[in-house]
Amino acid sequence: MTHTLTDRTLALAALFQAAQLVQHVARRGHAADSDIETCINSLFQIDAPSTEAIFNGSRGLATGLRTLGARLGSGGTAEELEITRYAIALLHLERKLARYSTMQDTLRIGIERIRNQTNYFPPTHGNILAALGELYQATISTLQPRIMVQGDPTYLADKARANLIRALLLAGIRAAVLWRQVGGSRWQLFFSRRKILDTAQQLLQQPTI
Repeated sequence: MTHTLTDRTLALAALFQAAQLVQHVARRGHAADSDIETCINSLFQIDAPSTEAIFNGSRGLATGLRTLGARLGSGGTAEELEITRYAIALLHLERKLARYSTMQDTLRIGIERIRNQTNYFPPTHGNILAALGELYQATISTLQPRIMVQGDPTYLADKARANLIRALLLAGIRAAVLWRQVGGSRWQLFFSRRKILDTAQQLLQQPTI
């Protein structure tokens, strides 16, 4: 299958959306429900016919597309740069994950098991997020270096928020895997940065966003 720049832009947007949501939950205690739902739902789209179908269209990635455009630009506040650090860390962990076929199998089986639970609970239900959080802890969290999420200690100590953060990090890993699957690479980021920015802007200008 031939993959396009739009596919890669959507994958990156999903990555940055997950990274931003992690930051918002950790620092503010909450994030937009619709954005969270898009990220969590993407974990269960195993046989989607297209990149866009994984996210049920580009509408759900509007936040990620805006964040991608801002973060691939220049400068930024310390809080904005933190989002970029999370995204880069997720890309690094995806490369580590690629070396461990057993862990990949564990993730696949675990996600399929949790997906079956969505027959009884919505994807953002506490039970689903707890199961995803446990799966993250048993797999990705064992890879080094671990992602150290910064935020309000009260929010980080809250079990429900901690589960949500881990589930969103898992969604970020899924986006990083997708980025590689559709032809993304470090060189793509370096040489196609302007094209990615332009594509993100074009997607944002579509009537569906």
